[in-house]
Amino acid sequence: MIKLDDWAEIRHLHSTEKISKREIARRLSVSRGTVDRALAPDRAPTYQRAGSGSSFDEYAHAARALLAATPTMPAAAIAERVGWSGSESLFRSKIAEIRPDYRVPDPVDRLVHPPGFQMQCDLWFPHDDIPLGHDQVDRPPVLVMTSAASGFIQSRMLPTRMTSDLLGGMWSLLEEAQAVPSRLLWDNESGIGRGKLTEAAAAFAGTLGCEIKLLKPRDPEPKGMVERMNRFFRGRFMPGRTFASPTDFNAQMADWLPIANSRFSRARRGRPIDLVTTDRAAMRALPPVAPEVLFRNIVRLPRDYMVRAFSNDYSVDPALIGRLVHVTAGLDTVNIHHDGLLVSSHPRQWARQLNIIDPAHVARAGELRNQHRSQGRKMPVLTVVETASLDHYDTLFGLTPDAAAIVAVAS
Repeated sequence: MIKLDDWAEIRHLHSTEKISKREIARRLSVSRGTVDRALAPDRAPTYQRAGSGSSFDEYAHAARALLAATPTMPAAAIAERVGWSGSESLFRSKIAEIRPDYRVPDPVDRLVHPPGFQMQCDLWFPHDDIPLGHDQVDRPPVLVMTSAASGFIQSRMLPTRMTSDLLGGMWSLLEEAQAVPSRLLWDNESGIGRGKLTEAAAAFAGTLGCEIKLLKPRDPEPKGMVERMNRFFRGRFMPGRTFASPTDFNAQMADWLPIANSRFSRARRGRPIDLVTTDRAAMRALPPVAPEVLFRNIVRLPRDYMVRAFSNDYSVDPALIGRLVHVTAGLDTVNIHHDGLLVSSHPRQWARQLNIIDPAHVARAGELRNQHRSQGRKMPVLTVVETASLDHYDTLFGLTPDAAAIVAVAS
């Protein structure tokens, strides 16, 4: 086979210097046939080794039969079925080559993110326990919202993944941004909706004037941006950190996010912290009325003057025992109202199965208990026994009042 440098030299001498083929052969000490072959094609010569076959060839027919019946069958399962005992990596590569012949491709369109159009939302969970207080630990969900056009990240740890907490977390981050995108993208989170929005989520979207779009099952690509951010948090934010509480977690997160948003994005040719200004300028302003994001319940206050919210019991002024009270719980506080007036307020606890009691309520309960006992001693309860009238018996036997009196005296 002709060498590449000889091929280049032959073509140069013949086309540029107009040297004859015979002279070229003499100068380069090659045959005339070599010169002819060098001048015939336009492409450089390449060495191609003749194929000698593969150990996979004798298994190819059986593997293809399995793929024709089950195009998604894993390569390891196919190797087991056909009795392959060779290299696993070789078998996987061969299956990858022939699988497209049997599996219909699932193409995705290139996503374009205009400014102000979309925020991608998702939850991730720390891989280490977070102290909740009262000797309890857990791994609460962390809400992440990423502006698609700028890549700007917002995040906050939430007490639970219930609907009211998810909506409260979204609203707190939107208030922080002072802007509302045209679409909030979610991946079938149960608190937001699966296939169909929950009533609370639909009301939330209607108040904001935006769309909450739920992705189809097994279709994570449209929110791949926020998925990558979740891995980014685990790899860049979490290592080496310790947290005293969820409040401490959110404080450290708030201090770190400006650093994360200052990284340079090659895809966007800029930093999210700089690009977010244009992104939010294309969004709409916050609605004049805040959306409903609170947990609500109406109960009649029992004798132990406690109401329940998210598995914890909170005390209320015992003077309201027997009356209807309205319980509302946000991300930070639990409030109790009666007739529109705030009667009790407690910081919300992240730990579970607790009794949160205000000492003032205990003292008030003691006063009322003493008043009830003293009231019972001053006003004894009289037992009244109803006596039946006997007049209807006189009427039954035809006795006049005077005759009845005579009969009564005689008896």
